[in-house]
Amino acid sequence: MGKELLPYYITEHYEVHEWKHACAILKNDFPDEWEDLLAMLTDFRLMKSWITVGGGRKSKVSGWIDSFLYDLGWVEKDFSTKVVVDENEMNTPTHKIDCFKNRVALEIEWNNKDPFFDRDLNNFRLLFDLRAVSVGIIITRCDELQNIFKSLGRGASYGASTTHMGKLLPRVEGGSGGGCPILVFGIKDTLYIEDC
Repeated sequence: MGKELLPYYITEHYEVHEWKHACAILKNDFPDEWEDLLAMLTDFRLMKSWITVGGGRKSKVSGWIDSFLYDLGWVEKDFSTKVVVDENEMNTPTHKIDCFKNRVALEIEWNNKDPFFDRDLNNFRLLFDLRAVSVGIIITRCDELQNIFKSLGRGASYGASTTHMGKLLPRVEGGSGGGCPILVFGIKDTLYIEDC
C-alpha cells in the first residue's frame, strides 16, 4: 500500500512522495483526518492573484489551506515539551505546527527559506519520538512552478534558496524526519488559475 491509496485527481495534480507507509497509516488509523486532507487537496487551486501580490507575514496559499483545515477542527498547535533527569528539568521547545488534529501534523512551506524544512522535519522527528505525532505532512511547491513565477515577473521572489520540492526531497531521503512517517505534496502547475 502507498500512494495508490490516493485518488487519481490528487496524484495528477500534486507531486507525491511517501515514507514509512504514511498513506496507509492515515487512511486506516486516522480516517477523518485522511478525508479532511483529501477534501482540502481536491478543492485547492493556485490563484494568479496570490502570486502577483506580495504575501506579508503569511502567504495566501498558506492562509487558504489553514482556513480550510481550521474549519474542519484542525488547529495551530504549540507543544510544551521538557526533559527531566533526576530533579533537573530542561525545556525542549518545539516549533508550532501549522495544522494539527488527532496526532496528524501538517506544515505548509510555500515560499520560506529552505532551512524551514529542517525545522519541520526535526519537529516531526522529535514529536514522533515523544508519541505526540503519528504522521507528518508537508505541502510545498513543485519546481516546475518556477516557469509561471518567471512569466509573471516574480521569479526572483521565488528563488532557488526558498522552499520547493527540490530542496525538500534530499532532506527527507537523508533521514531528517527520523522514524516519523512522512507524506509530501508538491503543488503542480495544473492547479494554477488565472483569476486576474
